[in-house]
Amino acid sequence: MADTLKVIEQCEVSPPPGSVPSTSIPLTFFDLPWLCCPPLKRIFFYNFPYSTQHFFQTLLPTLKNSLSLTLQHFFPFSSNLVFPPKPNPPHIVYTQPHSVSFTVAQSSADFITLVSDSPKDVTALHPFVPVLPPPQTLEDGTFFIPIMAIQVTVMPHSGFTICITFRHAAADGRAFHHFMKFWASVCKSNGDLGLASIALPLHNRDIIQDPKGLKHIFLQKLLNFLPENVESKGEIRDVPSDMVRHTFVFSHEHVEKLKRWVSIKCKSHGLELPHITTFVVTSALIWFCKVKSEEIKSATVLANNDESYILAFMADCRNRPEFSIPVEYFGNCLVCGNAEVKRSKLVGENGILEAAIAIGSEVRHLQHGTFEGAETLMSNFTEFATLGKHMTIIAGSPNLEVYETDFGWGKPKKSDVVHVDNSGTISLSDCRDKEGRIEVGLALQKIQMKKFSTILEEHLTEIRVLD
Repeated sequence: MADTLKVIEQCEVSPPPGSVPSTSIPLTFFDLPWLCCPPLKRIFFYNFPYSTQHFFQTLLPTLKNSLSLTLQHFFPFSSNLVFPPKPNPPHIVYTQPHSVSFTVAQSSADFITLVSDSPKDVTALHPFVPVLPPPQTLEDGTFFIPIMAIQVTVMPHSGFTICITFRHAAADGRAFHHFMKFWASVCKSNGDLGLASIALPLHNRDIIQDPKGLKHIFLQKLLNFLPENVESKGEIRDVPSDMVRHTFVFSHEHVEKLKRWVSIKCKSHGLELPHITTFVVTSALIWFCKVKSEEIKSATVLANNDESYILAFMADCRNRPEFSIPVEYFGNCLVCGNAEVKRSKLVGENGILEAAIAIGSEVRHLQHGTFEGAETLMSNFTEFATLGKHMTIIAGSPNLEVYETDFGWGKPKKSDVVHVDNSGTISLSDCRDKEGRIEVGLALQKIQMKKFSTILEEHLTEIRVLD
């Protein structure tokens, strides 16, 4: 029998009355390129072996109250993206009683299956994903687009999910997970902000320096990017019927042996030792396996081995000494790195090594080049949107500590980036049991996923026997 989902309540949650004045927040050059990005979707699964009625009586009121108290400090999430008539720039506006759409539902889906790492149909998570409210247009053409929606779904006697859809132009992953941990901390302390242990966010956009005038350049490029284009990127797209998502877990031993393997290979080939980190070697292995697994899709893939393949990833500029941007800064603060390798090299005998060198070099470049990755943000996102190139995008980071989001009933049983439904995206995160383990999530068509898994296991076996 097919899983069923029943919406039990649809409401709005806003900051406490009078707690937030009407506020307008400008978008910085870090924020503007993300207007071209579809909304992000992150889901958290929690154990709850009780009835729906028990959930409604005990947890739901605390969840709503703590969310309201949290939105007092993270009010941009209950705001709107505003596109005034040209040439006025888009910005974020909060006015009372702006709120976040909050949906409560009940599902007959099997909780144990959903939290397993085994392959599952990508559509399995779609019923849990909240839809952003529709935009509004004023008579003068001003366009208002809601920024966040939340859905809580109960699976009786097993668990429940919290799933959030939000627009990247308002906040990056660091800011979003700051919000989630703050909400969790307030909930765990039963609404006592004095006991909540998470720092307050910093909303001052003046600390973002723009010596290269990138905001003006990006605004000019966005002039023909209509607000309707932003809204059209809001919903879950159709995906192939045989698409599956899979979570792969790398142990600390896997990662350390992979680092050593890359180091030995570099020396044996007389190559410069790249920036060898957990991120570099894990991304290199996954990228290699993904591209290698494409060989079975179509013979046309093999037609031009000189085409460039790109791995795009983000680097956080917070807490870097040259910028003086604190880790609590709320907004976007990312630059983009592009590791580029010719296909013939990437799928060759030394493909993992070639990938590691390219990624490591780009990581090192971003660490030493002030805002250099920022200059290409807009053009990168244009390419991401069209996917005209052979591009893979890394979403998330183990450093965000997703599994530390404890609302008072323990760590998440699982957390997924729902938007890896786009097979051009791979997610990285920490693991529930820590111990240096890394979770990698991706979605591919079934036959390619099987090939990917085989290639990955072959290389992990080779690396595992390294003394």
